[in-house]
Amino acid sequence: MMSPEDLERATWLLGPWLIGGFLDVLFQGILYCQFMRYAARYQHDRLGLKIAVFVLAIFTTLKSIHIFALVWVQSIDYFTDLDGAIALSYTAWWQSGSPLIIATLDLYVQVFFVRRLYYISGRKWWVAVPIGVVLAFAYAAMCLATYYITVGAEATPLMAPWFAAHFGSVVGGDICMTVAMTYFLVKTRKEVLPQTVGLFTALIQLTWLSAAPATICAVLNLTLSQIWPGTERLLSVTFGTILPKLYAMSMMWTLNARMDIRTANTKRSTGQLVLSDSRNLGTMQPTHASAQGIQVQMLTETTRQTDAYEMYHTHTAEGGFAGKSVYMIGEKA
Repeated sequence: MMSPEDLERATWLLGPWLIGGFLDVLFQGILYCQFMRYAARYQHDRLGLKIAVFVLAIFTTLKSIHIFALVWVQSIDYFTDLDGAIALSYTAWWQSGSPLIIATLDLYVQVFFVRRLYYISGRKWWVAVPIGVVLAFAYAAMCLATYYITVGAEATPLMAPWFAAHFGSVVGGDICMTVAMTYFLVKTRKEVLPQTVGLFTALIQLTWLSAAPATICAVLNLTLSQIWPGTERLLSVTFGTILPKLYAMSMMWTLNARMDIRTANTKRSTGQLVLSDSRNLGTMQPTHASAQGIQVQMLTETTRQTDAYEMYHTHTAEGGFAGKSVYMIGEKA
């Protein structure tokens, strides 16, 4: 029978792996729904974007297989060997390398959002590059931390600072990226046609809603890793395990929301145009040219949408530009 001390060790050193594994597989099911939705609705996306989503599906699937195998070995193969199960975090490559696997998947999705920030900012490299450097440093820190894990217990004093550097850089990079995207979306919203304001408002809301779960998880991961050392309680493992799935869900949420945002904005713009036109009926009969102008304005707002890495111009009915060029999440024309 397990002693109270051993039960406590199993609870705090093995339990977080079990909970994290369960949530990882659960979130993978949600991701499969998002992947299927993307495949059904965005068949005309650019090939590069389709490949990015396909690679993400493969990576997240392999991640779930990895955590399932890890928990199985830890809980079943070492069922009667508590010390051996705990030691797997430092002796087994598939478990000691788990943080690096997580960081790799995190970085994959972060690159997508850094690229999105680059285009939303109007191709201002000096906005995206510093955040990219912070996230690259976070990955390098995790590489060093993983190396020190393999060295052994004597390297623990060297390991902890690099874990802290990784977690802190991830949190800082996430927050800076979200704030920067919001700033440029708000700035652009002030310079577009009134019919397009709602679209940018929806994009701002999407930016915060899709970023919130992963950012909160990263903050909890950082906080718990600093409160309790890894030799006492591994609560941060739970949040670290599910973090890449939350990043992946954020990416797919962003991609899958494009059509809904476009449709909602089209309905809103159409209603505004109809209302404006009806107010002018009492004083002026619509000519063929004016009716055609309204149609052109509607079409330029609903069909000249591009993907996350393309630029589009919003034209007025007279053929001019309504404000400056803007970058947005949309569909390829």
